[in-house]
Amino acid sequence: MTIRLLPPDLVNRIAAGEVVERPASAVKELVENALDAGATRIEVMLREGGRSLILVEDDGAGMTPGELELAVERHATSKLPDDDLVHIATLGFRGEALPSIGAVSRLTLASRKRGADSAWSLALEAGAKGRPQPAALAQGTRVEVRDLFFATPARLKFLKAPRTELGHAEEVVKRLAMAHPEVAFTLRDETRVLFRYPAPGGDLVGGPEAARLARLGAIMGRDFQENALALAAEREGIRLTGHVGLPTLNRATADQQFLFVNGRPVRDRLLQGAVRGAYQDFLARDRHPLVALFLDLPPEAVDVNVHPAKAEVRFRDSGLVRGLIVGAIRHALAEAGHRAATTVAGAALGAFRPETGWGGEPALAGAGRPSGFFQGNYGNWCGGTVPHRLAEAAVQAFAPLEGFDRPSARADAASETTSPDAQRYPLGVARGQLHETYIVAQTADGIVIVDQHAAHERLVYERMKQALAETGVARQGLLIPEVVELEESAVARLVKRAPELAELGLVLEGFGPGAVVVREVPAMLGPTDVKGLVQDLADELAALGEALSLKERLEHVCGTMACHGSVRAGRRLTQPEMDALLRQMEATPHSGQCNHGRPTYVELKLADIERLFGRR
Repeated sequence: MTIRLLPPDLVNRIAAGEVVERPASAVKELVENALDAGATRIEVMLREGGRSLILVEDDGAGMTPGELELAVERHATSKLPDDDLVHIATLGFRGEALPSIGAVSRLTLASRKRGADSAWSLALEAGAKGRPQPAALAQGTRVEVRDLFFATPARLKFLKAPRTELGHAEEVVKRLAMAHPEVAFTLRDETRVLFRYPAPGGDLVGGPEAARLARLGAIMGRDFQENALALAAEREGIRLTGHVGLPTLNRATADQQFLFVNGRPVRDRLLQGAVRGAYQDFLARDRHPLVALFLDLPPEAVDVNVHPAKAEVRFRDSGLVRGLIVGAIRHALAEAGHRAATTVAGAALGAFRPETGWGGEPALAGAGRPSGFFQGNYGNWCGGTVPHRLAEAAVQAFAPLEGFDRPSARADAASETTSPDAQRYPLGVARGQLHETYIVAQTADGIVIVDQHAAHERLVYERMKQALAETGVARQGLLIPEVVELEESAVARLVKRAPELAELGLVLEGFGPGAVVVREVPAMLGPTDVKGLVQDLADELAALGEALSLKERLEHVCGTMACHGSVRAGRRLTQPEMDALLRQMEATPHSGQCNHGRPTYVELKLADIERLFGRR
């Protein structure tokens, strides 16, 4: 075949395939152009998910008629004042995206330069450029993209349903809005306004940081805003800011993790891996935290041109970036102490609210409950007639309590209710144990319900980590070494990791091809199921593989050991034991959640309890 030069319109259509994959890609390029132009207000309107119309209007610097003509030429841009491709501080390349979009659509540009007397417009259809014409427009730029991909039918038929394409475009605008809280964003379709994020007022208390958190709350939800920890760290010219959610606020997917580099939304494996590493002490592998991280670093320290759509970046020193993220997140989580997410208490209160009262009477206005609550073994008590025996039980229950009228009994009850300890301790004083699993404590302004196993598991885990970092975990020899039979592959894994396990206080060695013998265990675990512990460790090591560092593997193994060495559900605790557990929780970092991200306690305020009973 004969080699030939491709015509410019075909070159532009090929380039469009790299830059514009779907309507959301065009929206991203156009909104980034508006941000680079210094806009403080950006409005986006889509019709049929962007297939028939994409309209982006801003109040940025605007363009002259001559600049309009250059803007739709390939390799013409205002983003590179010189030939330096390293120190790039802008988001998009106006002269690269616009001709690519114009090659596969009917594009109209209208713009008015700041300080100019009039506006001008220019049309581009399938790459064919018209002449600038006078237009009516306030300061800024308006871009209309009609009939996207009409010039490339093959690409058009691969577009998804309008609702799906609209969702992708909405995600793009939201990410850019998160990165630029100082800019007002509006997104609408042909029927309604999907969202409107106003710019912060000049009198906002807290300044830029408060504006960013408010914008994050508008996009990620009120739960995140109420349970977010602020980050601020800097190392060797790299600055990290943002907010991360408490571990007890987590999701089944990682779609609520937002990462930005120099104001640019990215999906970077290094950054996502750093977030996982920072939370590995707090969440199970199938749970994901909510984070919004903003990295600012010198342009020469990051390459933003490794991906056509600039969705990925490459760092000059990836180890430095990862260490900064992991260290900053862990420091913020440590500062949170035993705090748990407010969503835990909210879910508990929701479970307490029945839809109907006893005997079918309507419940309090606004009260709701989860589907299926008060079903199963509870029968039909919530919504049916009151059982006949209940009347007899009520008579007995409300009879005068024998001996309660004695002055000494009244004094004892009063002193117990107004115990000063409940005022002094954040987690209060233990008042009882439910089902030999949950500790109920009274605080100054409410109650706390503690999962004794989950709480003690976190305490043991933190003690093991501290001992490992300082002097090593103390061992306790078994009077009779225990032989544990396993599969040969499991034995091989344990024997290979025997030196690491010995650092954690577990001494074992091979005992033939299908067993190991355990000679010493960590002293802090106390009496434990050695066989179950070893089997779980073998499974844990198989899941971890060689991907993690030694320190990370040791921490995972610590978590497994802590689970086996913790107070079990079903064990009756004395009053001093319950109070001791509460005091240790108050003094231990991260005690608000167990090693798997589940809450260790639920706090209910007295005001919320009073609302449940209609007292407020």
